[in-house]
Amino acid sequence: MEQIRKTPVPGEFYRHFKNKLYQIIAVATHSETGEEMVVYQALYGDFKVWVRPLSMFLEEVDREKYPDAAQKYRFERVRLVKPKDAGQSGTKSAPENAQPEKNDAKTIDQDAKNPAAKQSAAASESRNVQMTAGQAPEEEPTVSQDLLDFFDAMDEKNYDRMLECLTKLSAHATRKELDDICLVLDINPPAGCDDSLSQIMFIKRHLAMIRKFDGERLR
Repeated sequence: MEQIRKTPVPGEFYRHFKNKLYQIIAVATHSETGEEMVVYQALYGDFKVWVRPLSMFLEEVDREKYPDAAQKYRFERVRLVKPKDAGQSGTKSAPENAQPEKNDAKTIDQDAKNPAAKQSAAASESRNVQMTAGQAPEEEPTVSQDLLDFFDAMDEKNYDRMLECLTKLSAHATRKELDDICLVLDINPPAGCDDSLSQIMFIKRHLAMIRKFDGERLR
């Protein structure tokens, strides 16, 4: 029997199956179709705000495309808590059904009321986020300057600079960095596009097409 999932609530935190953290802003209604849409904000990078149909937000991971995904669902709710030994800045996330030990953690729901107005605080918190979903916490890797430059160029809709940054990334990009780029661009590499160079070429072709046919908009 298929499990009925709870509709997200503004202020809640959700983890994407690619291990990225987001905060719910609202559940809106499409003015033309009446379809419910989830509005949510990334808690990393440039804190971009996204919208996705509620049915898609709650659906399970496509196992044909992502057979190794650790999560059952595309987005799963987590709670951000402060370990007692982490001082004022350290936080970690726990699955929504986890029970915090008494006097051992403090939720940060008060910071969830207005995510857009608290980007600086969220950035500080998210740098210390540790994902705990059955695996040991891992140290957050350093983000390369070329990747940061790529996202800056994306915000400016500067396609030439984006392509230049991709060329630089081809020498050292990790799979996670390329997955982050594909996630932000909302694209999926085709089957057989497994190595870094093939994935970068796929992203370059996508950007070239966008520049040619829709130079004023990024998907």
